[in-house]
Amino acid sequence: MANTPQARKRVRQAGKRRNANVSQRSMMRTYLKKTVKALDAGDRVQAEAAFKAAEPILDRMARKGFIHKNKAARHKSRLQARIRGLQLPPAEVPAV
Repeated sequence: MANTPQARKRVRQAGKRRNANVSQRSMMRTYLKKTVKALDAGDRVQAEAAFKAAEPILDRMARKGFIHKNKAARHKSRLQARIRGLQLPPAEVPAV
């Protein structure tokens, strides 16, 4: 355990920061999992809605430094590519 007052304070600060970071990381992962679950189910409409909610979360995490900006871009790119690969439901296919 820390022996000086400064070291004790640093331990307290690190604990608070760690708890905040864990919460933010968990939130980001939850949004990603919702999108992936919709993609695995083959539901394009739900996947697009989940991606639309996850995209600003990824951007915010990258901006704040929780994840690297390239990691956020990679997640968004891969999810968007999978969404584009899904077929539209029959009722939503545009008439040609």
